[in-house]
Amino acid sequence: MEKVLVIVPFPMSEENLALRREQLKAVSVSDAIEFNFRPVKAAPRNYISAADMVLADMGILEAGQNAEKEGFSSVCVDTMSDSGVAALRSVLSIPVIGPGRSSMLVALSLGSRFSIVTMWQKWRHFYDKTARELGIGHALASVRSIDMAPDNQALMQGKEEALFPILEAAANAAIEEDGAEVILLGSTTMHQAHEYLSQALNVPVINPGPLTYKMAEMMLSFSLSHSRKAYPVSPVPRDEMIAAMLGAAAKFDH
Repeated sequence: MEKVLVIVPFPMSEENLALRREQLKAVSVSDAIEFNFRPVKAAPRNYISAADMVLADMGILEAGQNAEKEGFSSVCVDTMSDSGVAALRSVLSIPVIGPGRSSMLVALSLGSRFSIVTMWQKWRHFYDKTARELGIGHALASVRSIDMAPDNQALMQGKEEALFPILEAAANAAIEEDGAEVILLGSTTMHQAHEYLSQALNVPVINPGPLTYKMAEMMLSFSLSHSRKAYPVSPVPRDEMIAAMLGAAAKFDH
């Protein structure tokens, strides 16, 4: 049995973690793969500032840095910002997959222009960063936001009737006005809207979290992982220091 660690980028209760696990229902994966969801010990309240992004990287790095020693075969990071992905690739040899980069590259295999439909305009910076790093800014037709602060814990639970039509309207505007040929959900916290939007829209809609599970399955089946040339290992690891830092930080995350 292969084990995949899914790192959830916020501390949370078991009840709220179950809402993240529901992403597995959206995709068919091999029965030979077991997915384990693990929240971080500490995180920013939201991913807005440069300081937020540093803390996000640190929390996700700490949560996954021993994944290989724990017997995991791959790691998926459950945030479209891809926080911690590069850091984890530098300490692990097993595949580490983030939904931001993965979903954009898959979008370009389905069409020539894509748009991101998201909850919050303040997340725009990490979509632009990923597109810039990939050199595909020309293919990003637009980022359409309904500009509502997200609920990183309860997600869209109980708000579906209010939120889904607004997201549909934003996606249709991206298609009709911006020329989008593919729509990406802008956050794994939006996964509950995927089925609705897939049925309502006339273009492919990518659900980023479940996509990473299939990517992990594919990487394992082909025995592929990231290049050590691209992600070199530090000559002086600081695993214990990082664990101590996040252990202390957890006391302040209330």
